[in-house]
Amino acid sequence: MGVRVSAVGWAVAVLAVAGLVVGRLLGWGELAALGAAGAVAVLAGVLMSFGRSRFEVDLELTDRRVRVGQRALGRLAVTNVAAHRSLAARLELPVGHTTADLALPSLAAGSGWDEVYAVPTDRRGVVVVGPVRVRRGDPFGLVSRGRVWTESVELFIHPRVVSLGPGRAGLLRDLEGQSTRDLSDSDLSFHALRDYVAGDDRRMIHWRTSARMGTLMVRQFEDTRRTRTTIALATSGEDFASDDEFELAVAVAASVAVHVVRDERELTFLAGSRRLGARSPAALLDECCRIVREPDGDRSLDLPRRIAAEPPTSSVAFLVAGSRSSLAELRASLRHVPVGMRVVALRCAPGDGVQVQRKGQASLATLGALDDLPVLVRRVAG
Repeated sequence: MGVRVSAVGWAVAVLAVAGLVVGRLLGWGELAALGAAGAVAVLAGVLMSFGRSRFEVDLELTDRRVRVGQRALGRLAVTNVAAHRSLAARLELPVGHTTADLALPSLAAGSGWDEVYAVPTDRRGVVVVGPVRVRRGDPFGLVSRGRVWTESVELFIHPRVVSLGPGRAGLLRDLEGQSTRDLSDSDLSFHALRDYVAGDDRRMIHWRTSARMGTLMVRQFEDTRRTRTTIALATSGEDFASDDEFELAVAVAASVAVHVVRDERELTFLAGSRRLGARSPAALLDECCRIVREPDGDRSLDLPRRIAAEPPTSSVAFLVAGSRSSLAELRASLRHVPVGMRVVALRCAPGDGVQVQRKGQASLATLGALDDLPVLVRRVAG
């Protein structure tokens, strides 16, 4: 709770004091009367701001998660749970960086009032709605006292994502991954048979060959590299020509990440100072809402070094950059990517067509619209 005197209230208080003092010193009765009236108005405002109100306030959102541009509605409901009629009051409802000022009428005991409101969703991000504050005071707005009645709630405005198609289509593969020359006793890539030794898993015994050879033989396999996809998103303000270009890059990275998570594959998602670790598409998109351009964020040309600093468990990497890095610069930076990793350096440039260049295990691509991402992935995988 806190008492707040408005600018008008302070002005009336100062003029009231001045009128009383000057009017008394000069014997000017009318001026003194005006000063007294101002003092009474301020005092009445103070008295009206106090008193006990008993409200039940509910702040609701029809959906806590929406896509960019999707309609987001909420409802604010106030019920007078006191045994007597409440006085009229003002409601303050913060919505993001703005605050809505609503008039709460006098409510009879047990009666209620509600208001439906809309939250702007034209930009990706997290919009904090609330907390609701009820302010009581005089009708002239000289003095008021506020009390918070609810907690705040968060509205997640997700980036738009597109489907990349079935998991087996394209380069995002799992158990069909690359075989290594490391031998294993239990994997999916069969290598050879060898003599049984104490401690071997008896389930790996090849009984038909053992019967023919007269000695126990066990299966031996090559390790397959289980695909972990790494996504590295540039967040430096210097890398993007506009906010819309950065939003395209976020949407591209989010689309690939959601595809990986839905296929239950392992994911490393690096976005500037953030390391996203959600295990479900909804939670992952919640984290994407908090990605912002940073003055000291990762530049596009620094992403290969960032990937190289990660544990060497990924077989596929996506580097998502802005248009201010040329394909030639991106190609030169890829020398820092670990050997054997399939890498796609994707340059976002709104309005450009799909372009793909290949060089060994690296693909350099340009994308101008999010809807073209499935086409680009198919061309990279083809």
